[in-house]
Amino acid sequence: MKTVLIEIYSRDLLKLREELNSYKEERSIWAIAGNISNSAGNLCLHLVGNLNHFIGAVLGNTGYVRKREDEFTSKNIPRSELIFMIEKTRDMLLNILTVLNDADLENDFPVKYNDQTVRTDFMLMHLLAHLNYHLGQMNYHRRLTEK
Repeated sequence: MKTVLIEIYSRDLLKLREELNSYKEERSIWAIAGNISNSAGNLCLHLVGNLNHFIGAVLGNTGYVRKREDEFTSKNIPRSELIFMIEKTRDMLLNILTVLNDADLENDFPVKYNDQTVRTDFMLMHLLAHLNYHLGQMNYHRRLTEK
């Protein structure tokens, strides 16, 4: 299970980087149009913040302090800086997942999810699904805003 999680997280964080690089115009990363309330840039910040919080700080004790509101209010961060954040997040995640063993995955996750105790493997799968949900939104955002 651990090797599969490592492989998929690594692959999908590389997809996140690729998605940002697919924007022809850097300013489009921050575009808001019609009923679209989150830009690709803000979704990227949200994903990086989410993973650094739950996997970095909670599971790996990295000391990361999440500023969730900033994930949605920050604007116009250069693409290169967003990509650097993704790469740092990927490195952190791979370092933490590599040292986990099967027993760690079966243990309760250190914090509750929706006021429920869940296993660590459940939470890691949930976070992966969350990553892919927003990755799909970013792909759609790019195709919508860059016609």
